[in-house]
Amino acid sequence: LSRNVSGTMDYQQKLAEKLTILNDRGNGVLIRMNYIKKICADPKMRPSILTEKALEPAIKYINKKFPNIDFRGNIVSLTAAFLPCVPSIQGQACTYFSYFVFPSLLFIQDHVYELLNTIDACQCFFDIAINFDFTKNYLDLITTYTSVIITLSRIDDKKALVGMFNCAHEMTTGSSDPSYPRLGQMFVEYEHPWKKLTEEFGPHTRSVTAALLSLTMVYPRRNLPAEQWRSAQLLSLLSAPAAMLDPACCDTMACEYLSIEVMERWIIMGFLLCHSSLNTNQASQELWKMALRSGLYLVLIRDEVLNIHKVSEDLFDSIKGYNKRVADIKECREHVLLNSGAMHRERRQFLRGAMMELFKVLEDEPGLLGPKALFVFMALSFSRDEVLWLVRHSENMPKIKTSEDYIDNQMAELLFHMEKLRGLMTKYNHVVQRYHVQYLAQFDALVLNDTIQNMYVCPEEESVLMTSLVSTLSALSVKQVENKEEFDFRALRLDWLRLQAYTSVNKAPLPIKEYPDLAKVMNLIQFHTRMVDSVEELLQDTSEVSILGFYPRVFERMFCQSSEEMTMKRYLMAFPLVCSHFSQCGHPLCPEETETMEKRSLRLCVTFLEQIAKQTSSVVLDICAEQCNLNDQLQPKHCAEAISAARHRKQKKSVPKKGEVQKEKPGAESLRKDRAVVTNMDKMHLMLTELCSSYSVCSDFVVFNHIVVPTEFLLSHLETRLSEIIVRMANYNQTTEEIARPSDLLAGLRAYTASLYTLSSYINMDITRLVKNVLLQQTQPLDSRGGQTITTIYTNWFLESLLRQASNSFIVHCPTMNCFVNHATDNEPSFRAEEFSDISELRALAALIGPYGLKFLSENLMWHITSQVSELKKLVIENMDVLVQMRNNFDKPEEMAHLKKRLSENVLKRMTIIGVILSFRLMAQECLKDVMSNHCPNLIGPIDCLIDFLSPETDIKVTLSVFEVASAAGFKCDIDPALVAAIGNMQTDNMSVDEEYKLSCLLLVYVGVSLPTLALDPNSLYSRERHNNNIHCLATGINQLAAAMFTVQNKNIEQHLKEFLLLVSSTLLQLGQNVEKMETKNRESIYLLLHMIVQESPFLSQDMLERCFPYVLLRNAYREVYRSFIVTLG
Repeated sequence: LSRNVSGTMDYQQKLAEKLTILNDRGNGVLIRMNYIKKICADPKMRPSILTEKALEPAIKYINKKFPNIDFRGNIVSLTAAFLPCVPSIQGQACTYFSYFVFPSLLFIQDHVYELLNTIDACQCFFDIAINFDFTKNYLDLITTYTSVIITLSRIDDKKALVGMFNCAHEMTTGSSDPSYPRLGQMFVEYEHPWKKLTEEFGPHTRSVTAALLSLTMVYPRRNLPAEQWRSAQLLSLLSAPAAMLDPACCDTMACEYLSIEVMERWIIMGFLLCHSSLNTNQASQELWKMALRSGLYLVLIRDEVLNIHKVSEDLFDSIKGYNKRVADIKECREHVLLNSGAMHRERRQFLRGAMMELFKVLEDEPGLLGPKALFVFMALSFSRDEVLWLVRHSENMPKIKTSEDYIDNQMAELLFHMEKLRGLMTKYNHVVQRYHVQYLAQFDALVLNDTIQNMYVCPEEESVLMTSLVSTLSALSVKQVENKEEFDFRALRLDWLRLQAYTSVNKAPLPIKEYPDLAKVMNLIQFHTRMVDSVEELLQDTSEVSILGFYPRVFERMFCQSSEEMTMKRYLMAFPLVCSHFSQCGHPLCPEETETMEKRSLRLCVTFLEQIAKQTSSVVLDICAEQCNLNDQLQPKHCAEAISAARHRKQKKSVPKKGEVQKEKPGAESLRKDRAVVTNMDKMHLMLTELCSSYSVCSDFVVFNHIVVPTEFLLSHLETRLSEIIVRMANYNQTTEEIARPSDLLAGLRAYTASLYTLSSYINMDITRLVKNVLLQQTQPLDSRGGQTITTIYTNWFLESLLRQASNSFIVHCPTMNCFVNHATDNEPSFRAEEFSDISELRALAALIGPYGLKFLSENLMWHITSQVSELKKLVIENMDVLVQMRNNFDKPEEMAHLKKRLSENVLKRMTIIGVILSFRLMAQECLKDVMSNHCPNLIGPIDCLIDFLSPETDIKVTLSVFEVASAAGFKCDIDPALVAAIGNMQTDNMSVDEEYKLSCLLLVYVGVSLPTLALDPNSLYSRERHNNNIHCLATGINQLAAAMFTVQNKNIEQHLKEFLLLVSSTLLQLGQNVEKMETKNRESIYLLLHMIVQESPFLSQDMLERCFPYVLLRNAYREVYRSFIVTLG
């Protein structure tokens, strides 16, 4: 720009290109400067070179002497402290806060002032309604540069940062940084930025004022109260039905959706920099006052704001002759405090209704998006302006009585309609494209061509540009849209910007101000081209609210306020959706800010979705709980009262006394005398409908390359809460041994599940996956969060409460009833065993915890069994010599009687415990098989066939594998694979396989010779197919344990059980010979126990028993025991 610019403008000045580049570069530097300010002010992000104690004296010295710093003087201590930190300073300066952004300020400053001088020299013409792009870029350049300087002045550590880097550079290279002298001088000059800026912009007053005054026809029309918007039916497509298909266009298309915040920034900053026109030009003064009355703060960048009244007052106080302007500023501030909050509140209220109407019409008739696209962008721009105004004023709320004007608990609705309109434009982009391609080719091209033909002067350069524009537009066709070709009109729009620059200079061959029709046509064409190739970009310009990401407290407060309103719950999804805007506000010059913004955006998005999901899941589960209570009223356990009442009525008993409240029957809650009466269930369903409506906005969206699925948050919350509820429904109290019956829990769970499935009619959710996940977790010892499950709870209860009491004979196993029952004692039992262990309860348990849960239960049962086996082995080892002799002399009564006295302890108590545990396990397995047969009969059939194919000759490994599968499905197996695994894992110190085998044999001997002693126990009496001391469980215990032990040792099970049978028969026959002794009291009951052992065993038969024990004794024993109680038939 060094050439002479007087006279006709030279095309090589490239004003358009320079404005575009400088605006982009200036915006990047501004964002970078703001980021540096933020990291220096944040204790967590502050560079370490500013916090090291060793550098504190050096920093103080630099701040004091800046910019004339001399470390090479006599300050030896500072130099010694500084030298070790030089690499760190240079590294952080280049990478952490990018020192080189400061020298780029000089580049921006030089080129901005050079361009402004060139524009002044060319006496450029500015009018926002005619050369919109040229004027907008010019005003943007001024406000961007001003914002950069103001932001620079707010960085407290700028001198320390630049001074330290320069000192480090000087110590490393021997010379200072080339840009340091000018940079230091710049910092000093801009200590008071507004004063210096007004001096520098004084010569540009004419151009700046002209550009600002062109807003007189635009800004006042945009800055109207809501009453006038309402009377004009702004944004309404229904106000003029006859003109609904007419294209929405005007002479100032781009001005219609130009942000009012941008215009206010231009006006306030422009007149602050060029304030002399305020005293000389009444129009300037009026425009300036109008902007001052709109609000208290303007955005510099991100969350950095400018207190416009304070800054203006401070500046004008220091200038003579501006007392009237200071008075105007105070008057405008008072007006803002009194009226501005209410005015903007009314605007937001109007926009909520107008946006809803506009969306409903366009959603119903998307074809209107073509002719009425301008309405969409106007609505988005107006709404965005109101959101931004409220955000910056909420964070810096003035101290006034009407603070409620700065609080909006309906912000969710406004944001929601903005998102819906954006989504509508994106969804029907092809409709908009098709309409505007035809408009450009069949109307705009013709009008532009006619306009060019009617021009009496058209220089060669301009003629080439405009001819190119016409040919480009004429070549368009609908087939390009149908073939999904990509359009790119950026070159065309840049040509129009160039043309504006060429024709706006003084004494231009083709002065644009003399051809307003050309400007109107071209501005219209520019809008139409943007509708074809850059709808997304225009949506971003008019509706992005990324400023909310820099005001997280305000954003979260808005969400909380909206979530408290019932009518706003359906719009809450707008808040997480807004977080998807934040990824578009970054700049390549500051990638670090993008990383920070990504974390913040995801945090906010997740927080909002978690809160929405939390509210929704609470309502859903409250409804489920209510349904569960209603379902519980229909349970059979509550029918006794109804039967009793019916019986009373039949017998004509006395009528209930007055005042006595009769219990309502189930279903009474559904009877209403008046539908207007709203029940609690109605309120919950209404809230659920409102909350679920928010999930219908979109199935997923993207936040910084992260795909977010809102329903997954709801599923996660429901999964967590449902798991907690299931555990809570179990009602387990370890101290009092209370727990819910499995059938009750299953009924409640089914009621919850049935209610949950109704949620799928509101939201497209996979409820089946949710229920399966939750129930599958409940079959494991711990859920996904490490919490207890019903598998753990019921396992603990059955082991610690039921089986522990059964081990002490307080609870008796009853084979006939196939359950456990309480033994009659003086003490009141804490629970009735049959209510928790009968077939219906164990089937319910199997349905609840499934095969996995029962496997865990079995593992715990096996642990208790192995503990008893370990103790039994110790007893066998203690009595080994005696047992060996007894094994060899079992047919010698006198010898056996003598040896029996030498045994140290009776093993039958522990064997009975093992039998009780295994009997319970068999009951649970049988119920699991019933459940599995109902749920998956196609799986159970093949397993049953596999078992049938097994034979004694089958390899034991194959047999165990089949038994393991069968056991998992609930089949009773000849050899228990779980018990085999548990016995196999038992380790006995320094004991060989043969010794283990010997112990197993002797254990059976020990059990066999101890059986006669049971006759001494009065509880051994056989009654109703059971013994009150549970010794009938010995049959299961002996058979299962023997089969498992000899399988582990790879021995013949049948052979050893025959040996056991022979030994027991001999000892019991010896018992029969003692006619006079007390041992014979319950002899018959013990005989029957021998019969049970044979019946339970898959390896022994009745023939084997009769060979060693006379059947007549068994027959007489049965007759004797059944004589003691009466059998009733019929």
